[in-house]
Amino acid sequence: MTNAAIFLHTDALDTTRPRLLGRHSAGESFLRGFLRHADVEAFYLWHGGGSTLEELQALVGRIEPVGKPIRWLRNTERARLAEVGALNLPGPSIDDEAWARQPYKAASYSICGLTHTTATARTMTTLSNLLIAPVEAHDALICTSAAVRASVETQLEGVRDYLAAEYGGPRRRAELQRVVIPLGVNARDFAASAEHRQVWRERLDIPADAAVALYVGRFNAREKMNPALMALSLERAAQRLDQPLYWVNSGWAGTEAEAELFHDQTRALCPSVHYRVVDGRPPDTRFSIWSAADFFISFSDNIQESFGLTPVEAMAAGLPCVVTDWDGYRDTVRHGLDGFRVDTTAPGPGSGFDLTYWHAAGWSDYSAYVGAAAQYTAIDFRHATDAICALAASPELRRTLGAQAAQRAREVFDWSAVVPQYQALWGELAARRRAAPQVAGAMGNPFRPDPFTLYASYPTRHLADGWRATLCPDMDWPAAQAVLSRPLAAYGYINRPNAAECEKILAWLAERPGAQVSEIVELFPAFRRPAIARGLLWIARFGVIELRPGG
Repeated sequence: MTNAAIFLHTDALDTTRPRLLGRHSAGESFLRGFLRHADVEAFYLWHGGGSTLEELQALVGRIEPVGKPIRWLRNTERARLAEVGALNLPGPSIDDEAWARQPYKAASYSICGLTHTTATARTMTTLSNLLIAPVEAHDALICTSAAVRASVETQLEGVRDYLAAEYGGPRRRAELQRVVIPLGVNARDFAASAEHRQVWRERLDIPADAAVALYVGRFNAREKMNPALMALSLERAAQRLDQPLYWVNSGWAGTEAEAELFHDQTRALCPSVHYRVVDGRPPDTRFSIWSAADFFISFSDNIQESFGLTPVEAMAAGLPCVVTDWDGYRDTVRHGLDGFRVDTTAPGPGSGFDLTYWHAAGWSDYSAYVGAAAQYTAIDFRHATDAICALAASPELRRTLGAQAAQRAREVFDWSAVVPQYQALWGELAARRRAAPQVAGAMGNPFRPDPFTLYASYPTRHLADGWRATLCPDMDWPAAQAVLSRPLAAYGYINRPNAAECEKILAWLAERPGAQVSEIVELFPAFRRPAIARGLLWIARFGVIELRPGG
């Protein structure tokens, strides 16, 4: 099997934050699953920033003890990615990484990205840029569901049509691969426990024999899902059933005030349902709350969703699911086998130009945009109520569907089954890379030009090889070091001459006043000469040397 350097950043991994998002849980879960199941001799971990290397090492250790060698790659060591052959990203920003790869051979390594929500303006721009950036056929975007892949293809088709109309013809460079690989779970982490069931039911004052529905996720009606659809369905079921119906909501909101408003409004829609609230962020809660329930409920209605990990976590815990037939949920829950999918209806293509125009024009923010779109998603309440009643009334049905759900989670969605799909993809990309022309790297990114090229019109003149350098009066290395080490001279350090190089330059000029720039740079290895030539201006800027046009 093949390997890849795993891009690590605390923002993609840390689930201890107050504002927990699905991509944080997914990132932590992937890393744990990869460290457990990858068929590799060593792990390559790419330090993507966001914290010190030591902090990131500690975070990795907390997520999963590592039993194989780890080779850390700093984000300044991009050339080393050729050692492993691929860089695996926790998001879709393949365009940025392709530009960063540009100075190297494009075939030196592959870039593999992943979709989460594709509804943000930033992600839409990123996806569009995949047809503009130097992305190759040996790169890939992993789409977590068939539905999100279809949306990606729709986005790319629109951009492709625009580029063809403006510039004529198709893109010359082959496009990257788009493949569907689901998010995974570490199924054993969610195993149900009779002890946890008893503890949670006692803590929440729920009778041992009561039927309990569970929702897990963010409490955000606009950006996650509107709880009204679940509340109305559960209320109808509670009125039909001849037994109490409990609903546990385990999750979190942005603020306490937001959480209180969310729950007050939800309770008002289901007065016949026994409503319970749990803070779903603590790790022990995230993995144990499933045991309190008899079935899982999640009526996703929002375009921000692309896969939906919580139904898979519920399945891993042996819970049958009642979910909407919406995007990634369609790939996970098999209707009548692992639970029930409730039909959804939305406006047809071409019905939402005003929504996207308002958002693009800045008249509505992201929350308003996705929230407005979701308000036009309707569900089949009769179907939803029937499904809830069937599960609430029949322990045998719950056991049957729950056992099938747990088996599917283990066989299809456990990382032991998903990680090999990643490695197989990296192997395919490696084969494409080996077959690709070995074209030399190209300097530059037209969207981020060299500042000395872009702003060449700003100065009076430009330094050239024939310019001559001399030491300023009374200047030697100790005096120069005192000047160049001051804060006003020391900031902005990117690839400047270091102290040893500066001392060497001054010693040379002390013996050869008026030496040409071309002579000075010859003192250093070829790879350092551009930085040395440029650095002479920094030394001159603070009165250490004087530079004059040659003559």
